[in-house]
Amino acid sequence: MKNYQSREEVPVIEKWNLEDIYSDVSKWEEDLAQIEKMAAKLKEYDGAIKDGKSLYQYLKQREELSYKFNHVYAYSMLMVDQDTRNTASQSLLDRTKGLSVKVSASNSFFMPYLLSLDEENLKGYITAEEGLKYFEEDLIDSFRYKKHVLNKDQEGILSQLGEALSAPSNTYGMINNADIKFGEVTNENGEKVELTRGMYSKLIEDEDRRIRREAYKAYYKPYLESKNTIASTLSAAIKNNVTLARIRQYPSALEKALFGDKVPKEVYENLIASTKDNITSLHLYSKIRKEKLQIDELHQYDMSVPLVQGVKMVISYEEAFDTMLKGLAPLGVDYINILKEFKANRYIDVRETPGKRSGAYNLGIYGVHPYILLNHQDDLDSLFTLVHECGHGVHSRLSSQHQPQITAGYSIFVAEVASTVNEVLMINYLLNNEKNQEVRKHLLNHFIDQFKGTYFTQVMFAEFEMKTHEMAEQGIPLNVEVFNQTYETLFREYNGDEMVFDDEVKYGWSRIPHFYRPFYVYKYATGFASAIHLATKILEGDKKTLESYLEFLKSGSSDYPLELLKKTGVDLTSPIPIANSLKRFNELVEEFAKL
Repeated sequence: MKNYQSREEVPVIEKWNLEDIYSDVSKWEEDLAQIEKMAAKLKEYDGAIKDGKSLYQYLKQREELSYKFNHVYAYSMLMVDQDTRNTASQSLLDRTKGLSVKVSASNSFFMPYLLSLDEENLKGYITAEEGLKYFEEDLIDSFRYKKHVLNKDQEGILSQLGEALSAPSNTYGMINNADIKFGEVTNENGEKVELTRGMYSKLIEDEDRRIRREAYKAYYKPYLESKNTIASTLSAAIKNNVTLARIRQYPSALEKALFGDKVPKEVYENLIASTKDNITSLHLYSKIRKEKLQIDELHQYDMSVPLVQGVKMVISYEEAFDTMLKGLAPLGVDYINILKEFKANRYIDVRETPGKRSGAYNLGIYGVHPYILLNHQDDLDSLFTLVHECGHGVHSRLSSQHQPQITAGYSIFVAEVASTVNEVLMINYLLNNEKNQEVRKHLLNHFIDQFKGTYFTQVMFAEFEMKTHEMAEQGIPLNVEVFNQTYETLFREYNGDEMVFDDEVKYGWSRIPHFYRPFYVYKYATGFASAIHLATKILEGDKKTLESYLEFLKSGSSDYPLELLKKTGVDLTSPIPIANSLKRFNELVEEFAKL
């Protein structure tokens, strides 16, 4: 695999075409200036909405502003993520964030106004003004927030604080993506080189234990060196969540996070409880791993190396894409054609380059198309990352095509279903089409590790979030020691007694960007459990499930997440999907143990 030293070296077909949003920065500047004028015009509606007609005019103009602002924000964000070191791109994003405060302030009067109305009065407006039918469900749903919205002046103050409240997340993002320099590792020529994230994902799977340990120590080194700074940013983020929940009179920060999706907190609590009640198969897997590796002590840097020695799958991007098309064929020809379009039209940014944002994501832009960020490493993990993000991408594409702007976006709660169904279909295809028994064992091992990472690890993270927020709500100071103790305790509970704990283990909290998006990670686990059910049915040839699943991908936010899933046959208010998912993990571990 070629290591690219600059973005210019990457083939054009493997880089985003941002001209689909704006042909050049001057067009972006025009929209930025236009949004500022639109925001000022929206503010004029404060105190001037007296009937259905003026209400409709306000909402229509607000949606038009939102459309433009989403384009402006997406363009500046994608520009930065191409190279986080580029100060010109950072300036665009900073200006966008500054404008977002003005936009938020221009609309801050509306929710207090809306909730001051009598519901019957609002329904009268909707009856009188035909255009309001488009906004009806959104308006009526807003009354759920009645007791959580402040008065007009207070909402105005909060909107002005938006940029300041996002400072912990922004600061951590700069530390994690731009400032952190990893320690040195030894390359295949015996030379000392600086570790990159892409290198780490490969080295931590190396069969040579010395290489794994060296990479592990080098990777954690900057996080340990920045432990107090990162603890300060995470503590501030958690306290902000708790404070906002109190200001808005939610029972807890958790319930504030769940309110928008109309998810009962019992779904969150039952996910953790059910997982811990069925943790023995995960502990058994740790025992199998220790025995298979033939080591006296199992360390965290031993948890990613494939247990089937001598099998190293090198999968180029071209091969990965072609394999994805074959593996996802059960979803139908239309689905596959959308994926081909993603590649041909440069919706995917493929290669790791210096300064590029780490990890992977999909960003759907209404009125344009999805943009997918990868850091492809020519390995099995990268194949699954491609498959995962393309699941999000097709979800974005179909929802945008089949929903109006107001319901085109989908909740994060359902997002992980679309990505994980793809992963389950992919592993099934690989297992069914691989003749080499050793490679089949390797794939089965990979699926177990994927299950562990996507499900069990995310549930552990979810419990860490819940516990640390509860501490903040009780007035317990949050610092390095508290984070370390909480994280290590949970890590031991989930991973069992087989593991020997290096000092780095307890600092795991310091490297998780998702902790700056409160109560987000549990959705990976609920999504995974839902996906196991759906993919199994689709692979069995259940046409009704396939049809309902494709309709689900077109549904955006046209209903609450739990209701959208129920239409596919998945009921997360019941323990059945979680129980079935854990049963499947147990079967995988037992099958692997026999092999």
